[in-house]
Amino acid sequence: MAGNTKRRSESVVIRSLRRLKESYWPSGVREVVVDHGEQEPVFLDCLPVDVQFRIMTLLSSVDICRLGATSRYWRALVRDPLLWRFFLLRDTPHWSSIDHLSMPQLEAPEALVMADDAEEGDYERTESKVDYMAEYLKGCPSCRKRWLPSWPPYRVLTAFLQSLVPSAEPRYTMFGPGMEQLDVSIVTRLMHASDVLPVSVIPNSQVNGPSVIGSGISYMFNNQHKFNIFTLYSTNKAERDRAKEKNQYMSGKLFSLVGSDDSGHPVYTPAPQVQQVCQVVEGVIYVANAEPGRGEGESEGSQIRAVLSSKSRPLLVLSCVSREESKAVRTTSMGTRHRTPCVEMAKRLSLPQLPNPWMVQDTVAESLSGLLDGISWLLRSSGVKVYGS
Repeated sequence: MAGNTKRRSESVVIRSLRRLKESYWPSGVREVVVDHGEQEPVFLDCLPVDVQFRIMTLLSSVDICRLGATSRYWRALVRDPLLWRFFLLRDTPHWSSIDHLSMPQLEAPEALVMADDAEEGDYERTESKVDYMAEYLKGCPSCRKRWLPSWPPYRVLTAFLQSLVPSAEPRYTMFGPGMEQLDVSIVTRLMHASDVLPVSVIPNSQVNGPSVIGSGISYMFNNQHKFNIFTLYSTNKAERDRAKEKNQYMSGKLFSLVGSDDSGHPVYTPAPQVQQVCQVVEGVIYVANAEPGRGEGESEGSQIRAVLSSKSRPLLVLSCVSREESKAVRTTSMGTRHRTPCVEMAKRLSLPQLPNPWMVQDTVAESLSGLLDGISWLLRSSGVKVYGS
């Protein structure tokens, strides 16, 4: 959030918390007479509301929930909807991933700042539609990781036994402007990053047509799960380099524009060679360009829908930049990230409207950070049992 908007939003939350505190202790905390089983106020209860709010802004979501378990007053305080809506607006730009199950519902975020003369009834009617605490907790990446299955004690033995049984190798197709526009090639990095994803089989298949050039490469995840990625490029490397110099992406080589739908959105059909690939893969990896000012919005979303012929086929979006921000850049930018946030990327690609399972994962091409989390989700969504990742 921008500085002025953040300060105004904080004042709205503090005003809401103050109203709650006054309704809980009308005569003030220090004048409370403890009887009828009422809980005696402690030092933390006696702090000014703005100080209580500052304390909560420094805590993790898990710690805030634990704070709410200390008393009835704090349980009511930490469940204030404006508080969690503030946290959503503050934190979602910094989330590293989001998926179809955790995408938060945040209607009209600009409406967070209420007028000073707004009535309490107006506030209640406005804020009762969405449980923002639940939306935050289901979307926060650190909370979602708690849901993943852990390795049971017998998993080492069963993993060994499963490795003795031949199984089909999941196949995925990968394409997108992030493969061709960025200064650092994520495909090249994958080929030479044996410490991240060891290459199991060097190109075992290839598609060459009038408009598509690509190849299949097998990788090993967690030294246990083998899978294949079939990369699809718009054209050969020389033409891609020329297009990169002009900040262009030659998606027309992969797709043909056939018209528009009832809503006016473009409709694409994949090239014949792309259709052949899509018929044999279990999922799709789309490499999006997350650098500021890049992306084509509706066209990208329409092209993704064109390759998702099956509603059960998972989609992994690697929201990719070339390099990680330096500490100096992060310090001078006052917390603003120089990349498209994953929640905004999901909106840009119209992913919430898809019937398919999907995930957006922040990725850095140079270090491949975030890639393993995305691959782990893709394998699990394809029916592969991945534990403890």
